[in-house]
Amino acid sequence: MIRHWSLGFSIFILMYIFYLLLFLFLGTFAYAGILAAPWFPTWSRDMQRFLKLADIRPGQKFYDLGCGDGKLVFAAAGAGAEAVGFEIALLPYLLAVTRSFYIKNARIKFKNFWNENLADADIVYVFLTPKANPRAKAKLKHELRKGTKVIAYTFLIDGWTPTRVDRENGRPPIYLYTM
Repeated sequence: MIRHWSLGFSIFILMYIFYLLLFLFLGTFAYAGILAAPWFPTWSRDMQRFLKLADIRPGQKFYDLGCGDGKLVFAAAGAGAEAVGFEIALLPYLLAVTRSFYIKNARIKFKNFWNENLADADIVYVFLTPKANPRAKAKLKHELRKGTKVIAYTFLIDGWTPTRVDRENGRPPIYLYTM
């Protein structure tokens, strides 16, 4: 009888842990989607286009606002930047932070970028929803210094005129803004 109760309790605990983890993973995905953007990675094929537009110099400070799996953070670090990614969805954060152990000059933070000061940035990458872009625009305009590059993937930042636009047939546009 004791074994049967013990087995049932163990199953209950395992189920509880499973649902708690499921809630944490799905809950952080939903929170990220509501706050700025769901996790929808930048296409790997667009990495070189990004690097060309960013024109990263060694030692420059790069921020990726909602870095997902960290792909762009690692590319920027590989080009010589001090690269930092912010992510609040748990699964992509865990993927990115695990990979970041092997990449010099790359840091992934489990933080909400809305609460971070970006004043020391040289380059900022955004792939946010059109709904989040006006708030991001206000934040960037307030915090970034003259000459800072803002790179937006897919969606224009209304009211700003891009310095350059990279358009490739069949690919999303990438917009470069200079503050």
